[in-house]
Amino acid sequence: RYPDGCPAGSAVISGGGSLQAKYVIHAVGPVWSGGGNGEAELLASAYRTSLSLSAENACRSVALPALSTGVYGYPLDTAARVAVGTTAEFLERLEEDSLPSVIRFVLFSDDALAAFERTLKD
Repeated sequence: RYPDGCPAGSAVISGGGSLQAKYVIHAVGPVWSGGGNGEAELLASAYRTSLSLSAENACRSVALPALSTGVYGYPLDTAARVAVGTTAEFLERLEEDSLPSVIRFVLFSDDALAAFERTLKD
């Protein structure tokens, strides 16, 4: 436990409470400060840790947001490349029987959807 919450780049798992989800993974991305302060690695770490927790807990479906792109100010196109790239790298390393059935990026704006679609096309 961290006295001021979880540090950027980390994630923790909890029960889903009254949600339909069995678990909720709480991830902390970095605040964008221009890109020269390790933001990309911290963002990738938040995704990797979230995905690792989902695999360790045998989650069959995973929903991921566009971490840090709201009030933390991370540019959507840059964040999408980190999110998609980190997720793809993680999946390549998992054993076939450990793979989740579904991984979704849950995006809350047309701009975020467009950024992730551009990244997936590339």
